[in-house]
This record gives sequence, C-alpha cells and structure tokens, in this order.
Amino acid sequence: MNTITTKGAKLVFSSLFIFFWAINLFAQNIDSQSIKSVLSRDSLFWLAYNTCDTATIGDFYTDDVEFYHDKNGLSKGRDNIVSSFKKNLCSDDFRLRREALDSTIHVFLLKNQDSVYGAILNGEHYFYVWEKGKKERLDGWAKFTHTWIQQNGKWQMTRILSYDHKPAPYLNKRKAVKVPTKILDTYLGQYNGPSTSVLIKRGNQNLIQIVNGKKFTIYPETATLFFLKEHDLTFEFLGKNKAGRKMVVRQNDEIVEELTLIK
Repeated sequence: MNTITTKGAKLVFSSLFIFFWAINLFAQNIDSQSIKSVLSRDSLFWLAYNTCDTATIGDFYTDDVEFYHDKNGLSKGRDNIVSSFKKNLCSDDFRLRREALDSTIHVFLLKNQDSVYGAILNGEHYFYVWEKGKKERLDGWAKFTHTWIQQNGKWQMTRILSYDHKPAPYLNKRKAVKVPTKILDTYLGQYNGPSTSVLIKRGNQNLIQIVNGKKFTIYPETATLFFLKEHDLTFEFLGKNKAGRKMVVRQNDEIVEELTLIK
C-alpha cells in the first residue's frame, strides 16, 4: 500500500512538473514573439524615418503620442509631430539619418497579468546629417526610450524620449600607409595661412604637425594626403617640390585653410 502511494505521488509530481514546464515554455514563446514583433515594427519605423517616408510615418504613432526631447522641448499629438518631421528633417536641403547601436538595444515587455499590452524599447543611436552639396557626416549621439502599445491590432508608439544628446565620437576609418622618407622630407617646414601658422616635422613613418605649441601626429593615407586619427581632418600637400608647396586642410572634406610653405 505504501509502495503504491509513493509511486502515485511520484506520478502526480511528474505530471505537475510537465504541466508547469509546458505553461512556462508557452509563456516564453509568447514573450519571444512579442519582442520580435516590437523590434520588427521599430525597424520599419526607422526605415520610414531614414527615407523620409512622410506618407506612412504617422501610422507608427498613437493619436495622443508625446515626444520628450531634451533640446527641443515637448511635442504632443500625431499630426503635430509628423508636420514637424516633414518641415525640419525632410527638406530638399537637409536630411537626418539614424543608425542604431545594436548592442545597446533592449526590450522590456509590459503586461497586465499574463497578457502583453506594451513594451519599452531603449538604447543608443548615432545621427548623420546630410546637407545639399555636402558629404554626409556623423553629427550626434543620443539615448532613447520608446513606449509601444498594442492598439487597433498593431504596435504603435505612444511615448518617446530622446535625451543625453552629445557630439558623436569620431570613428576613423582611414588606414595609414608607408611613404618613402625622401618624399616626407619635401613636406617639412613652416607653413603660413590666413589664420594660422603650422610647423611640420617628421617622425618615423608620419609627420608631426605643430600648431601654437601643441603637437598633433598626422598619418599618410597616400603619398600626398595625411590625416588625424582623432578628428575628421586631412592635410593634402600640393606641388612637385618645395618651391610653391602648399598644404590644404579639410574638415569633413571641406577646405578650411590653405597654407603656403615659406621656409
């Protein structure tokens, strides 16, 4: 009798374990699907944002959406936010492109009992600026928090926070090469320009630019074009020899100074 009871208890325990394990697995699958749905919807929103799809971007907001920005204040309502998007970010002369830092993106589900009704998505992203006639440039970095809810059978954003805006760190993608010493020597000397003077000295396989007592190392990308690793600044040496040698300084590929070798 005791043996039967023990076996029966084990059977009941085993059945309950399988039952609760199945429930837990089912809940995990639901959560996983909800997270995938939010991320998919978020991806579509940013696609519309980056391509200035003003015809559909409003579909991602609730009517009473609120947008909190630490630089530009509070905006309320779908129509107001879409209108501002069209006016300020999607002109023929100016565009803004967003790029997420994938490793920072997290989704937290919001539930009522066991039912998912919303989600909080947060992370960090970069913004790139395009201006007519200019090359696109990395401009800013910020954190964001978006509250999504399920409404009218789809995920929509109801609260948006954009904050902690900062200049984006420069991401150097240039590669240094080796340049013969005899070529480097032709670039050495004192250069004068309209607003500054620069003394160029040589290191091992690079040049050292000295400005107002501060030293900056510039690296050769080609035999005539040099760059800083810390900022988007390039230095191009023009002229076949020291006679008439010039150095053109560019920031974001735009000329900011032209200097002439004087000695």
